[in-house]
Amino acid sequence: MQKKLWLFCIIMLQLPLMPFAQTLTLAADQPGAPIQSTMWGVFFEDINFGADGGLYAELVKNRSFEFYKPLMGWTSVSQGSAKGDWSIIRRGEQYTENPTFLRIMAQATNGAYGFSNEGFRGMGVREGHRYRFSVWARQKSGAALKMRVALVDTLGREIGGAQLDGFTKDWQQHEVSFTCQATQARARLQVWLEGEGTLDVDMVSLFPHDTWKNRPNGLRADLVQMIADLQPGFVRFPGGCVVEGRELDMRYQWKKTVGPIEKRTQIVNRWNTEFSYRPAPDYFQSFGVGFFEYFQLAADLGAEPLPIINCGMACQFNTKELVPMDELSPYIQDALDLIEFANGSVETTWGRLRAEMGHPEPFHLKYLGIGNEQWGEQYVERFRAFAEALGAAHPEITLVGGSGPYNRGEWFDYLWSEFGQMGVALIDEHYYAPPKWFMDNAGRYDTYDRKGPRVFAGEFAAHGPDNPEPTSRNTWLSALAEAAFMTGLERNADLVHLSSYAPLLAHVEAWQWRPDLIWFDNLEVVGTPNYYVQKIFSTNRGTHVLPLLSAGAPLTGQDSLYASAVLDEPEQEVIIKLVNTAGQRKQVEIQVQGTSFAGQVATGQVLSAEEPLLYNTLAAPQRIYPQEQHWPVQANQLSIEIAPHTLLVAKVRISGG
Repeated sequence: MQKKLWLFCIIMLQLPLMPFAQTLTLAADQPGAPIQSTMWGVFFEDINFGADGGLYAELVKNRSFEFYKPLMGWTSVSQGSAKGDWSIIRRGEQYTENPTFLRIMAQATNGAYGFSNEGFRGMGVREGHRYRFSVWARQKSGAALKMRVALVDTLGREIGGAQLDGFTKDWQQHEVSFTCQATQARARLQVWLEGEGTLDVDMVSLFPHDTWKNRPNGLRADLVQMIADLQPGFVRFPGGCVVEGRELDMRYQWKKTVGPIEKRTQIVNRWNTEFSYRPAPDYFQSFGVGFFEYFQLAADLGAEPLPIINCGMACQFNTKELVPMDELSPYIQDALDLIEFANGSVETTWGRLRAEMGHPEPFHLKYLGIGNEQWGEQYVERFRAFAEALGAAHPEITLVGGSGPYNRGEWFDYLWSEFGQMGVALIDEHYYAPPKWFMDNAGRYDTYDRKGPRVFAGEFAAHGPDNPEPTSRNTWLSALAEAAFMTGLERNADLVHLSSYAPLLAHVEAWQWRPDLIWFDNLEVVGTPNYYVQKIFSTNRGTHVLPLLSAGAPLTGQDSLYASAVLDEPEQEVIIKLVNTAGQRKQVEIQVQGTSFAGQVATGQVLSAEEPLLYNTLAAPQRIYPQEQHWPVQANQLSIEIAPHTLLVAKVRISGG
C-alpha cells in the first residue's frame, strides 16, 4: 500500500499543475457608465527631437540660420580652385520673426563654393523617392550665379540633385524637385554656387514629397500613421514643460507658430540643456509644426484637439518666473484669440488667418488646458482669472486644471480642493512611477468622490530598469504594469474621461527622456510594448462599462490578476481585458449573467513575453507584438487560460445582438 502511494505521488509530481480557477461574473445586461470618445488619446510634446527631426519632415537643420551659433549644422565646402567667404547678416528690428540670413561671397568660375548641411543626425532618404528643395534668395552683386544642390551619402557620393538659377536683386523663393537614387540614413545636403558674385540665402529647406497626406512642408508619414493606428480620441499639445519654458520669454507662444513658415519665430527648445547627461545644443523649435498643424493633425485623426496654454508662470522647477496679476491680461487675451483661431468665423481676425492657412472650417475646439504642472496659490490665482474671462466669453469651452507634477501629497491635495470648490470640470493628473506603483494603484479611482471634477490622466508611464540601449526602459514589465492600471481607468470611466501616455515620440540618437511610446531613427519606426498596450485598449474601447467582479469586487491584483469589461452596444459585443502579472499561468472562468454568449468562439489578441525585461528595438521591432487568439465559449461561460506576464483582450457577442 505504501509503495502504491509513493508511485501515485511520483506520477502526480510529473503532471503539469493545473492553476486554480478564478471565477468572475459578468453582468452583461447591466451596462454602466458611458465610455467617452476621448478615453484613450495621445500627448505630444517637442521633446526627444519629436517635432524638428521627427514629426516635422524637414530634413535641413537650422534652415534659417537662427541658432545661437548661426552656422550650427552647416559646413563650408569647395570644389576645384573655387574660393569663397560668408557672413551672417541681421535684418534689423522690423524683422524680429526671422532676423538673420546667410550671405555667401563666391569666387567659383572654376569649381564651386558652398555649404553642406548635416541634418538631424543625418538625413534619412529613400531610393526612388522625390524630394523638394527650396530656398529664399537674392543676388546682391556679381554676374549671374547658378546653384547646384546635391544629396550625398556618407562617402560623399552624389545620390540625387538638381540645379537652380534666375536669382534677382529681390528676395524670392526658388524650388526644384529631384529623385533620390539610394537609400541612406545619414545623407547630407550640399548647396553649391557656381560663378562669381554674392548671394543672400535664407530658409534653405528639403522635404520628401511623400509626407502625411502629401502636404507640402508636411509631417513624416510613417510617424503619423503610427499615431493614427492608435485611433486616439484626443491630441494634447504642445506639452508638457515646453508650454512653461525655463523663462517666460522662452514659453510656447501660439501666435508665433502660425502664418507663413518663414515668419514663425524660432526659439531654443527648453530640453536643449535640461539634462546634463543628455545635452542637445542643436535642439531648437522652428515651429514648422505649429498650432495650425496641431489642429489639422487632430482633425485628420478624428480626435479632439486639447491645447495647453501658459498661465503666466515659467517652470517652477527652473526659474519660478511669474507674471504679476495686473499684467496677466495679454496672456488671457492669447487664450481668447486661440479660441477664435480654432472656432471663429472667417470674418474674425484669427478665423480669417486660419482660412488663409487652408482651413476655413472651424476646428471645433472644446477643451483648453490652463497651465501644465504648476502648483501653489499663485497657480490657483491665475487659473481663476483665466476661468472668469473664458467662462464669460466662451462657456462652451471645458477648462482643464492641473494637479501639479506629483500623483499625491500636499500640492496635489491643495489643488484638488481648490479646483473642486471652483467647479473646474477636469483635473489633469500625472504619474511617473515604478511599475509596482501602477499595479498597486489599479483601484485608485474606485473611491474618488463622484460629485467632484472628472479626471484627465494626462501623463503617465511606468519607469523601470534600463540599460544603454535607448528603448530599454520600455520593457514588457512597464507595459504590463500600465495595462493593469488601465483596467482601473476603464472600470472608472464615469470619472476618468481622458488619458494619455507620455512622452509620445523619441529619436534613438537624440533623446532626452525615456521611456517613450514610439521610437524612431531617420528611416524606421518601432512601437514599444507600451504602444501595443495603448493600442489594445484604444481600439477596443466599447461604449459602456460592464460590471466584471470576483467575489463581488473588482479584480485589482488579487492572485496577480486584473480585469475590466465593456460593452460595444452597436455590435452587441462584450470586450474583456485580462492582465496576469504573475510568473505562472492562471485559469479564469467568466460567467455571464442576464443574457448568454452567442456563438461558440471568442476572438481577440494576446500580448505576452516570457521575460518581463524584454523590449522592442528598431532591429527587433516585434519581440513583443499582439498575436491573434480565440477561446471556446459555452452559452453562459467563457474559460480562458492566461499565460504568465500577459495582457489579453477577448471579444464575444451576446444573445439578442
